[in-house]
Amino acid sequence: MLESIDTSMVDWSRAQFALTAMYHWLFVPLTLGLAVIMGLMETLYYVSGNEFWKRTAKFWMKLFGINFAVGVATGLILEFQFGTNWSNYSWFVGDIFGAPLAIEGIVAFFMEATFIAVMFFGWNKVSKKFHLASTWLTGLGATFSAWWILVANSWMQYPVGMAFNPETVRNEMVSFASVAFSPVAVMKFMHTVLSSWILGAVFVIGVSAWYLLRKREKEFAVASIKIAAGVGLFAALVTAFSGDKSAYQVAKYQPMKLAAMEALYDGGTHEPLTVVGSLKIPEMLSYLATHDAAGYVPGINDLLLGGYTLPDGSKALSVNEKIEKGKVAIKALSDFRQAKEEKNEEGMQRARQVLDENMPYFGYGYIKDPNSIVPNVWLSFWSFRVMVGLGMYFILFFIVILFLSWKHQLSKASWLHWVALWSIPLAYIASQAGWVVAEVGHQPWAIQDLLPVNAAISRLETGSVQTTFFIFLIMFTVLLIAEIGIMLKAIKKGPEEVQ
Repeated sequence: MLESIDTSMVDWSRAQFALTAMYHWLFVPLTLGLAVIMGLMETLYYVSGNEFWKRTAKFWMKLFGINFAVGVATGLILEFQFGTNWSNYSWFVGDIFGAPLAIEGIVAFFMEATFIAVMFFGWNKVSKKFHLASTWLTGLGATFSAWWILVANSWMQYPVGMAFNPETVRNEMVSFASVAFSPVAVMKFMHTVLSSWILGAVFVIGVSAWYLLRKREKEFAVASIKIAAGVGLFAALVTAFSGDKSAYQVAKYQPMKLAAMEALYDGGTHEPLTVVGSLKIPEMLSYLATHDAAGYVPGINDLLLGGYTLPDGSKALSVNEKIEKGKVAIKALSDFRQAKEEKNEEGMQRARQVLDENMPYFGYGYIKDPNSIVPNVWLSFWSFRVMVGLGMYFILFFIVILFLSWKHQLSKASWLHWVALWSIPLAYIASQAGWVVAEVGHQPWAIQDLLPVNAAISRLETGSVQTTFFIFLIMFTVLLIAEIGIMLKAIKKGPEEVQ
């Protein structure tokens, strides 16, 4: 089957999915970040009764609503692509992967759709308490939605809670809890959602700084900056903590991704962490990867050639050895199905035993070139440094803002207002870089070790994928330009007087 699939079609399908995912991720983090900040502002209104906080919350809700609507449109297209462009993937793991997506669509999106209407149109129509609950439940629904999406993504990177059924040629879920609460899913959720709060905080600070530069809405702007900076600093510190834990998990479950992130070709013990160029932090990579400064970290060549000692004392297999085991697994599956047709129970049992022994390497059977399991090192290396570097910058950014707030100098520091304004695109760059690290470093796998992208694809014409790629590119760009235009119009108009 694979021989009949055009390699360029695989590349175009990957490009189309990446395009949709990256456009979608322009909207999601702002939704998650603004949800927390506007919830805090309305809570202050509920507690104090001060109409100023109602006016402030309503302004940020308006921007939330504009962004939310566009995000939903791109998200729906993203999920449809699993059925159109990745049908083999959907067949192979649909029983598992579909579960969190179904919960996200039925429960989480229902929460958002229900309470967002009350949040926008319920002012002065429902009680203050119910409206406040609706605001928080809208944000909770968005966060709950993110949880299930990230569970699905984490399962692709760390497949657990499943068993392969050779009769249906599908992986079937055996433990929902293992899938929903895997350590990778929990840490990815924390890291991703908290980093989204950073983006939301930077956005609020940047927009508020624009008002201060224009000498407009000083009280509104300063109050918004204070709340956003508090949320942002908390989120930035927790994101740094979760990033450390995520690095440990990557080293354990996806060592090739870590090697690519560090451009580490030949590993060893006491490995330093490369900052840039020849600037290194001694033994830091070993500590991050193993929680032991003397720990062994395999490099790209080590992972390709195998032979090093694993933590359990066994010897690591080479990629060629894994490919051979993968081919054995694929052959055993074929033998099982043949024996089933012949109603040969003994043959089925023998084939099933061989298949079970070699199933952990099933995906390697579709790998033709061992070097193809090495992701793009340059892109992984620099995306990781952009993400981490900007993360450290934002910690300092929020600390400076809170310090000036304590000194009552926020409205006077015009230099900081310009820095805040230009930090908005930096937050988006950091957010996108994080997903580039996660997904580019995951290649060539659709599901880690079980299914490479060249086996997950639908059998489509390359031309049709190219056509839809450019249609989506134009459509998403138009949506993005429209959203920016509507937001700028709302920002220029400013907060409206409450009624």
